[in-house]
Amino acid sequence: MSAARLTERARRLMQRPDAWLDETAAGYPLRLGGDRRGRVVLTLDEAAFRAMAQTPGLRRRNGGGWQARRQGSENTSTAAGRPGQILGERTLMQADGRATTHTANLGESPIAWLARRKDHSGRPWLTPQEVAAGERLRAEAEMALAGPSLTMRWDGLPRSQSGASPARIEPSDRALSASARVEAALAAAGPRLRAMLEHVCVRGSSLQLAEQELSLRRRQGKTVLKQGLQALAVHYGLMR
Repeated sequence: MSAARLTERARRLMQRPDAWLDETAAGYPLRLGGDRRGRVVLTLDEAAFRAMAQTPGLRRRNGGGWQARRQGSENTSTAAGRPGQILGERTLMQADGRATTHTANLGESPIAWLARRKDHSGRPWLTPQEVAAGERLRAEAEMALAGPSLTMRWDGLPRSQSGASPARIEPSDRALSASARVEAALAAAGPRLRAMLEHVCVRGSSLQLAEQELSLRRRQGKTVLKQGLQALAVHYGLMR
């Protein structure tokens, strides 16, 4: 079944009053029934879960997991796909240097969301130093992107290739300084790790999307990202 058909089937099933989404290490099982003994009909990946968080929208369920948000039950500007989720638009830097806007959770960054993930032993998957390093790079990248328009090309951030654009601005000294710090941090991580850091910390992509765009095997991206965050933490002096 294609991803689009799977998502549409999940949307139909979620209209049932006994349908809800659980969360496991393997993804988001859609269960029918009042508790985790309920039958798993299908399992969504991260991309499908985010699509569900937008339409029909999700709300936290008593006992854990999520149910479909009923019309009029919540403000649509604060979709509750996860605690702290606020749907809006975020500016993402593409590989060619273009800044584009995408629907995103303005309540937290990808690193903040990953910081809540646990390993098979129940321990946090990321250390506090790794989380701090990733968030620092994200903040520096956002500073480098600061400017009067979301659709212009930003010269503040490093880009993989050059090119002309009819809409250009002169970056501020602050943006240029932030850009230099971003480039120094990415360079310190090395060529093998910087691509993952660019996708997740700079562009705000989900880990799963980054894996797809970098042609990595499922879950391989977790190892690459963790290694990249460790390199960042060393660069920032957060760990040795």
